Amino acid sequence: MKRHTVVFIALILILGFCLPAKVAAGELQMKLSRESTLEQILKRGVIRVGMDTFVPWAMKSKTGKFVGFEIDVARQLAKDMGVKVEFIPTKWAGIIPALLTGKFDVIIGGMGIQTKRALKVNFTIPYDYSGMSIVAHKKKAAGFKSLADFNKPEVELAVKLGTTAVLAAKKYIPKARLRLFEDEAQAYQELRNGNVYAVVGSAPRPAYEAVKYADTLFMPMQDNFTREPIGFALRKGDFDTLVFFNSWIQTKRDQGWLQDRHYYWFGTRDWASLVE
Repeated sequence: MKRHTVVFIALILILGFCLPAKVAAGELQMKLSRESTLEQILKRGVIRVGMDTFVPWAMKSKTGKFVGFEIDVARQLAKDMGVKVEFIPTKWAGIIPALLTGKFDVIIGGMGIQTKRALKVNFTIPYDYSGMSIVAHKKKAAGFKSLADFNKPEVELAVKLGTTAVLAAKKYIPKARLRLFEDEAQAYQELRNGNVYAVVGSAPRPAYEAVKYADTLFMPMQDNFTREPIGFALRKGDFDTLVFFNSWIQTKRDQGWLQDRHYYWFGTRDWASLVE
C-alpha cells in the first residue's frame, strides 16, 4: 500500500473519532448553558437571593422593606441583568443547604470565603471585606483591653450560630465559653442584659451597639482582629454564572460603585432613620 494511501486512511480514522467527540462536547456545552443558573434567571426574569439579617448588611426597615449594603448589591445586580430580585430570608445555619437544594440562585449575604465552605459551594472574587470585632459589657468586662483578657474559662461570649464569628472566637479566644444564638439580635440582647461578657461579631455592628448603648457597653479594642474576604456563593459546576458574577463585581469595583455603597453603610449612619 502506498504511503499517501496510508496517511489518507489515518486521517479518515482520526476525523471519525474527533467529529463525534466535537459533537458531544458541543451538545454538552449547550446543555450546561441551558441549565446554568444564569440562563434560568434570565428566562425566569427574577434572581432569587438567599440572605439573613445582619446590621448593616441586610435589615428590615420601619416600612417592612429590606435595606442594607447587601440589599443594594443584589438590587443593582438585578437591575444590570434586566431582571427583578426576590429576597429569601434564611437562617444562617441552614443557608448553604438551602442553596444546594435550589431554594434560591445565589447567596449574597456577607458570607466570608472559607475553605470548608468552598468544599460545598463556589465563591466569586471578593466584592467586600469584613472583620471580627468585639463589644463588651461595662460591668462584667471592666478593665478588659485585649483578646487575652477574654481568653479565660470563666468568660462567656455570645456569637451567632454558623457564622465566621464562631471560628474567630474559637481561634483567638479558645479558653472562653461560647453561647450560640440563631438570631444575632438575641446575642446582643443577652449582652445588654449582662448575661455574657461580650459579643463577637462582624464589624461594624459591635461598634454601633457600643454607641447606641453607651451606658452599658464599650469597645475594649477599636480595631478588628480579623480581615475576611466576602463573596457571592453559588452551586458548584456552574462556570458560566460564576464568570458573569466575577465580571460584574470587577466592573462595579472599577467604577467605584462598591466602594461608595460600602462607605454609606459602613462609614456613616445616614441610614439609621430607616430602621430606628
